[in-house]
Parts: sequence; C-alpha cells; structure tokens
Amino acid sequence: MRFLILALALMLSGCQSAYYAAAEQVGYHKREILTDRVESAQESQKEAQEQFSSALEQLKTLVDFEGGDLESVYDQVRGEYEASEKAANEVSERIDAIDHVAGAMFDEWQDELEQYQSASLRRNSEKQLRSTQRQYDKMLSSMRRAEDKMEPVLARLKDNELYLKHNLNARAVIAIGNEFGDLKQEIQSLITEMNRAIAESDEFIQTLGQ
Repeated sequence: MRFLILALALMLSGCQSAYYAAAEQVGYHKREILTDRVESAQESQKEAQEQFSSALEQLKTLVDFEGGDLESVYDQVRGEYEASEKAANEVSERIDAIDHVAGAMFDEWQDELEQYQSASLRRNSEKQLRSTQRQYDKMLSSMRRAEDKMEPVLARLKDNELYLKHNLNARAVIAIGNEFGDLKQEIQSLITEMNRAIAESDEFIQTLGQ
C-alpha cells in the first residue's frame, strides 16, 4: 500500500520533495530510500558490465568473421551498441537519483542538529553525519569515475557501428579489428572501475545500517 501512495504522489506532483514527504508519512524514510537507490545502482552497474562484455564479444565475432551474411552481423553490432547506450543511461539516471536523495537526507540531518537539547547527543550525531558524508562522497566519486569511463567506450562502439554502416565489407572488418585491442582494454578498465564502485557501495550501505 505504501508504494501505491508513493507512486500516486509522484504522478500528482512530479516533484521529489513531495515524494519524500509522502514516503515519510508511510514510514519510508530517506535513509531507506537512499539504501534502495544505491542497491538499484549496483544492479544497473552489474547489468551494464554484462552488456558491455556482450558488445565486446559480438565485435570479436565480427573481427573473426570468415564469410556469410555481413549485413546480419552489422545488425547485431548495432543492436549491441543501442543496448549498451541504454544500459549506460540507466546507470547515470540511478546515480543522479542517489545524489538527489542523499542531498535531501544530509540537509535534513544538518537542520535537525539544532533541535537537540543534549549537547553530547548533538555532538555525537554531528560526528556521525560527517562520517557518513565522507563515506558517501567516496562512494559517489567512485560511481562517477566508472560513469565517466562509459563515455569513451560508447564512442568507440558508435564509431564501429557507423563505420560498418557505410563500409559493409571485408576492409571495414579489418579496420575495426585493428582497434579491437584498445576497445577491449577500455571495457576491461570500465568493468574494474565498476567493481570498485560496487564495493564502495557495499561499504556505504553498511555505514547507513550502523
């Protein structure tokens, strides 16, 4: 039921602040929303890793091409590029969603420090706030680094798709093969960076649960 209320709030307002207010009313706090969004971003990063690996494998099939329907191979290359672009966009959207709710949570936490009557409890809460912010900044930086590495990979995949589109012949396959090693390294570097971001996310989720 609570998720139905949240969905209705979004449809009616189109505003994240209204979403958070509705969420609070049904016991779904910003900390929980943030945790859920971090986990969703982790999942999208894993899916992106699989998709970029799939695109690389399809290009390897092209590079090893020894005859047959080259048009069909091109269609598969184009499909892998489009799927990779979609996966990358989803990663970026989920990172942006994390940053939005985190900003709202930290602002609220900071404002509520003034409501404490106990100086010691206020100091402890402020200390925890700063620690959580540092851990969050570390995680977000890792996510953004991985996000940045997607752009050159997508650009290479797009170049390959365009080149094949206008030069659908054996020479084009050879030309793409000459750059295959560089693309492979970039995708491997991207996957490594995403794994770091996922590990940082796990640490941050643990921090939120403390």
